[in-house]
Amino acid sequence: MKKTLIAVGLLVLAMGAAQAQKLTAAGATFPYPIYSKWFSEYSTAHPGVEINYASIGSGGGIAQVTKGLVDFGASDMPMTDELLSSSPVKLIHLPTVLGAVVPVFNVPGVKDIRFSPDVLADIYLGKITNWNDGRIAKDNPGAKLPDQKIIVVHRSDGSGTSFIWTDYLSKVSKDWANGPSKGSSPSWPVGVGGKGNEGVAGLVRQLPGAIGYVELIYALQNKMTFGSVKNAAGNWITASIQGVTDAAASVKQMPADYRVSITDAPGANAYPISSFTYLLIPVKGTNQANRTVIKDLLSWILKSGEGQVSALSYAPLPDALVEKELKTVYSLQ
Repeated sequence: MKKTLIAVGLLVLAMGAAQAQKLTAAGATFPYPIYSKWFSEYSTAHPGVEINYASIGSGGGIAQVTKGLVDFGASDMPMTDELLSSSPVKLIHLPTVLGAVVPVFNVPGVKDIRFSPDVLADIYLGKITNWNDGRIAKDNPGAKLPDQKIIVVHRSDGSGTSFIWTDYLSKVSKDWANGPSKGSSPSWPVGVGGKGNEGVAGLVRQLPGAIGYVELIYALQNKMTFGSVKNAAGNWITASIQGVTDAAASVKQMPADYRVSITDAPGANAYPISSFTYLLIPVKGTNQANRTVIKDLLSWILKSGEGQVSALSYAPLPDALVEKELKTVYSLQ
């Protein structure tokens, strides 16, 4: 009898292992806090499903999904036509949330700094090197800006957050557009690099005089000071869910492939360094069981997960976009 019970137990365990669905994904650090929450909650609600997400940066996510090393990827940077056409794995972009990239700083004794677009660009070009520079002081009357060297911090890895940041700088500065330009891993003129949003946040916190850029939730979670930015309408805007939502409202017609930039968006209250972030989903799958889980996961995210994003300082997708994306998800093979 004892041997029979053991045999039955082993059979049950074997059946459970056979039925378990393990998905792997990799990419952007920008949405990692919400993805971590979503994937954990989905797995809890669907026993036997395990989703492992590696927060390695958008460049890494694109590389892994195009090589077929993961079930899906994640990127804040829409893939270029060249990248899409050269990929052995045909992919679609699905926006998941909207977020903001903010200029974080560590200036002793200063808790609020306004940044004009040209000033941000010239700091990252190495043209403005001191915190008491006249151009910074002009935008911040009354602020006690110290005679202290600016330490520029940027990402060291291929990064969608860097793409958003440099996409913005390219729109507001001809020198930046004609120099480093936009990209996930540009040739930075000055500064030190940190890996991931976490690495940039850590360096800025450690280095007095530092300035960097991170996704809004990383600034809030680490209790970091971040500045307001002058938008296209000439207003000083501090990053917020509403400011990102207003930036997204500038998209009157979403492209069929969902690839769009909303940096430097028009609108009185639009936060200028805003962006969608994307999951990169193969058009066709080879593992039908995993494919079924991916489609159900995407549907769950759009129908239920969007209601959780504001608590983590992301902006939810507009309702019309959710409906459009659901049709795309249902059409996946």
